[in-house]
Order: sequence, then structure tokens, then C-alpha cells
Amino acid sequence: MSKKVGILVGSLRKESFSRKIARALKTLAPAALVMEEVEIGELVMYNQDFDDEGVAPSSWSVFRERMKNMDAVLFITPEYNRSVPAVLKNALDVGSRPYGQSVWDGKPGAVVSVSPGGLSGFGANHHLRQSLVFLNIPAMQQPEAYIGHAADLFDANGTLSNEKTHEFLQKFMEEFAVWIETNALKKS
Repeated sequence: MSKKVGILVGSLRKESFSRKIARALKTLAPAALVMEEVEIGELVMYNQDFDDEGVAPSSWSVFRERMKNMDAVLFITPEYNRSVPAVLKNALDVGSRPYGQSVWDGKPGAVVSVSPGGLSGFGANHHLRQSLVFLNIPAMQQPEAYIGHAADLFDANGTLSNEKTHEFLQKFMEEFAVWIETNALKKS
């Protein structure tokens, strides 16, 4: 049975390394995973007053509904100042509210951090995982995905050309499919 996976890319830049990795992961996913990027760049910054007053921006409503229909979520993030970009944190906040209506609760997830440097977004990866614990997103532990030296992994067309990274990401997606199946929400 196929599973719908929402891909959240933490970089807004259209040719970012994170976005290129997201495109590669979509092609490497097993056929049982239907991969859909969920755009987060248009989300209005979270302000609880909007929910309290019943005037949530339409971008929140569309995002929340779309994420409710996903079976799992794949987070792909660069590292900004040893953490995740504000746009990704905002998406987590918008999806977790109003209180008691989180779109994340129990949804299997995985994290891929991407960096042009050698630390491979380690700080962002682990900082994001802290939020996922609170949001009750069972995040895949192994294999961990820290993609460093990203500028060296793609050809001139933005296609993943590094064979070792290709093999690793394919294995990562195979394991993620197993993780999703193992941790799938029981729908009543």
C-alpha cells in the first residue's frame, strides 16, 4: 500500500543544495512512497491571536489540511546559525496549532541536513530532532543523514552525480519506507 510523504525543504532558494537533495530523494524513493513537496515559504508567521480569533490565514489552513493527509514527513534542512531556518520552524509551529489539533502527532518522519561545509548541518539536524520529540513525530534514528560538501555532489544541471551519495540516499529512502510502515498511524 502506498504512503504519501510530505517533503518540507527548509531553504527557500530555488537552487539550494537542500532543494537539490529533495529532488534526488524523490527519484530514489521506493515506488510505495508517493513523495510530494509541501511549500512552506508562503506561510504567514505564526501568531496565536489568529487562531484564537478564528481568522487563521488561508496559507495556514491549506498547509494544515495538506499535512493532515500525509502519512509521513521528510524534513530537509540547511543549517542557519547552528539551527534550522525560521521558515521551517514556522511550519512546525503552524502545523502544531491550535492546541490539540497538531498535524504532526504520531506521523513518522526523517531528517536530512545539507551543508556546503564539512559539519554537514549536524547542529540543525539535532536541533530539529528536539522539536520532533515534543511534536510526537517518531523520527528515524538510523541511518542518520548528514550531507556535507554539497557543492561537490551535483553536475552542472543540478543532478546528483556523486555515486557514493546516490547509494547512501537510496539506502536511506529504503530504510525510511520501512520506518514509515513500522510506525504508520492506525487510521480508524
